[in-house]
Amino acid sequence: MSKRNRRTIKITPEEFSYMALLHELTNVTVRDCIVDNDYDRVIFLVNPDEVGRAVGPRGVNVQRLRKTIGRNIEIVGYSDELEEQVKLALAPVRVKEVRLVKHPTGKKIVYVSVDPKDKAMAIGRNGRNVARARIILKRYFDVDSVIIA
Repeated sequence: MSKRNRRTIKITPEEFSYMALLHELTNVTVRDCIVDNDYDRVIFLVNPDEVGRAVGPRGVNVQRLRKTIGRNIEIVGYSDELEEQVKLALAPVRVKEVRLVKHPTGKKIVYVSVDPKDKAMAIGRNGRNVARARIILKRYFDVDSVIIA
């Protein structure tokens, strides 16, 4: 991570064991793992060039992990640059612009401009995709909110 964004990330024993499982199954470098109880899923962050290998042919690794863990599995590319991480968290949505706004209250809000055809996909069913982006951006960049425009 770049020095200006360096934050202490705490990984629970449960998350660590999930990271080891994915690594064992795929030999991919797992950067982080986030258990999201709200959407009953586990989000793995891996190097962007290893996302395909982590998912596996026709999603075989994701399916195997889902059976083992008993939760939905999502694989996301990792970047220590805010704009790039937004794009990776919302992939395959076409992101046009990312704007970080710091409010006087201290809250950080990221406004993401996407192709109008991709807006529904960016938000996701019940907001799950934008929530995934918010969770990742909160963890790494202390972002409080993500707004899709």
